[in-house]
Amino acid sequence: MWVDVVAEVDFPLGAKKLYATDFEDILILHLETGFYAIENRCSHDHIQMDEGCVEDGAWVCPFHGAHFCLRSGKALTPPAYEDIEVYAVRTASGMVQIDVDA
Repeated sequence: MWVDVVAEVDFPLGAKKLYATDFEDILILHLETGFYAIENRCSHDHIQMDEGCVEDGAWVCPFHGAHFCLRSGKALTPPAYEDIEVYAVRTASGMVQIDVDA
């Protein structure tokens, strides 16, 4: 199910947004290479990662430095060994949308 997150004009390049579902928070990023949406929870220590950063196409957990692929959610470096969830993102009718059924 696609849900509207924010108007595309209100989500500038380099911005990030959190979207809360009944089950988890989803972190949405607007990068030069497009929009990405990942689970906002590190699989290593189950803590929120929204204060992290992007490094070489990966999201870096701000607490222990684990890297996760933004496209697949794959855990790329220790101390994380389990992948995280990724969500499809699109723009439609001027809105940034995510598929929360991923």
